[in-house]
Amino acid sequence: MEKKQNTERNNKGGRPPKSTADKLKYRVTVKLATPDYYTLKSRARSAGISASEYLRECFRKGYVRQRLTAEHSDYIRKLCGMANNLNQLAHKANARGFDTAKLECRVQVARIEELLNHILL
Repeated sequence: MEKKQNTERNNKGGRPPKSTADKLKYRVTVKLATPDYYTLKSRARSAGISASEYLRECFRKGYVRQRLTAEHSDYIRKLCGMANNLNQLAHKANARGFDTAKLECRVQVARIEELLNHILL
């Protein structure tokens, strides 16, 4: 009975403890020149993470991917909408014949190529 009460008292709930592999227990000090420091801060900010996490990602993967800019997110949304339009045109072409949807398909393909040029350049 006494052991049961003791375990209830010690188990207070909350987040389970991290494993030793997940704990960040080692500290590494790095000295940087002023331009390097501001480059690190800028890249970490554009990636949307802390400078420490940025350095950990560089160490693990050799690079850190930048977050998508608002402009690129907008391009991707437009591209998804155009893909939906092409899918509708494909259904239309299958139902009524390709001749009825040929011009619309060419217009959509031209718009997609234009958008991809904006994204890639």
